[in-house]
Amino acid sequence: MVIQLKRAYEAPSKSDGRRILVERLWPRGMTKEKAALDDWFKDISPSPDLRKWYGHDPAKWPEFQKRYAEELAGNGQEIGRLREICEAGVVTFIFAAKDEQRNSAVVLKKYIENLT
Repeated sequence: MVIQLKRAYEAPSKSDGRRILVERLWPRGMTKEKAALDDWFKDISPSPDLRKWYGHDPAKWPEFQKRYAEELAGNGQEIGRLREICEAGVVTFIFAAKDEQRNSAVVLKKYIENLT
C-alpha cells in the first residue's frame, strides 16, 4: 500500500496514481480539470464542527488528531471503501490546507496505514 499526500494546488503527475480529494469542501479556485481527481471522499473528512474547532491552530493539533481518529472509527463503511482503493495501488490523498504537516489528510493516511 502506497499512500502519498499532495496539496490540491500542486500540479498532478503520473506518479500520483489514483487521486482522491479528502476534503469536505472543494478547494477554493480549483477547477475540476486542474484537480484531475479520480474520487472525492468528502464524507470521510472531519465533521464541520471539528473542522471549525480546529481552525488549523497548531496548539490544537494533538487533540485534533485524537478527535478525528474517533470520527474515522465511527465511519467504517467509507473507511472500508477507501482502504480497498488504497490496497489496489498507488493513491494520493489530495488536500487544500496550507500546513502540509498538520492537516486531516495526514491523520487519515496514518489511520488507513495502521489498519493493515
